Amino acid sequence: MSIQKIARLAGVSVATVSRVLNNSDTVKAQNREKVLHAIKASNYQPNLLARQLRTARSSMILVMVSDISNPFCAELVKGIEEQAEKNRYRILLCNSGSDIERSRSSLQLLAGKMVDGIITMDAFSKLPELAQLIGETPWVQCAEYADAGDVSCVGIDDVQASKHVVAYLASRGRQRIALINHDLSYKYAQLRQAGYQQQLSQEARSWQAISYATDLSFNAGKQAMESLLAAPERPDAVFAVSDTLAAGALSAIHAAGLRVPQDIAVTGFDGTDLAEMVTPPLSTLAQPSRDMGRKAFDLLLNKIDQPGSPAQRIMMDWHFVVRAST
Repeated sequence: MSIQKIARLAGVSVATVSRVLNNSDTVKAQNREKVLHAIKASNYQPNLLARQLRTARSSMILVMVSDISNPFCAELVKGIEEQAEKNRYRILLCNSGSDIERSRSSLQLLAGKMVDGIITMDAFSKLPELAQLIGETPWVQCAEYADAGDVSCVGIDDVQASKHVVAYLASRGRQRIALINHDLSYKYAQLRQAGYQQQLSQEARSWQAISYATDLSFNAGKQAMESLLAAPERPDAVFAVSDTLAAGALSAIHAAGLRVPQDIAVTGFDGTDLAEMVTPPLSTLAQPSRDMGRKAFDLLLNKIDQPGSPAQRIMMDWHFVVRAST
């Protein structure tokens, strides 16, 4: 169906339909509703290429995910996509794995103006290399909060969140609190480890143990927990920096014939559905994942509409969910 037929069906001008399709704020609410209803009723699909030629925009954004198998990343993407669709944008998804060569391949889309902007979830240490590849394209970093720089970002206060987890475990009488962390090239891993160590110092605890997972997978969490259990003095509590790692830790503890939480308490991080699906259900530091995704898109759209606007840094709230694992 053509734009002319949509106009006839809605009882408005072709120009009004065009303004609605291009998200113009000059359309009366009543006319906008008529056009949207006509579009929905006729299942109209706009010609994106033609629109790009008219407006110099593709109405597409590139989303580069560090690990799409991570439930937290998947929730972020859902939030980005929901907000994008509300603004008549579509997303192209790249599972970068924070690999610069894989990122380089996807970023070739920028040169051809195939996308209007980019949201990344890559390791903080990769940002200087990405900046060279991305250039002047509107860009937002999601779930990796930066204190400074030219890139807008959205995240949480990872230091304070981690301190809260450790303080909670200490308040429950746990004496040997271990950390299962991820790759320190990620800013969140650095900050969560800093919070862990700071709170132990405030609690006057000299005992600490950190095991690094090779990736954010169930098996990596299990292996990291097995390493902690093999030490001369095992922990009586474990704080894992993701729910997936915590689920793997639970498996290793059960396999060793130990009980959760009687022998070892376990907490996760992210607040994903997985935390409620394991046995026992996980206590977890819940991030507002979908809201973070929505906010990341809003920041990007602002950069697309106002290219010269300064970088914005949004720090969002979190909350701790207590369940049977602690």
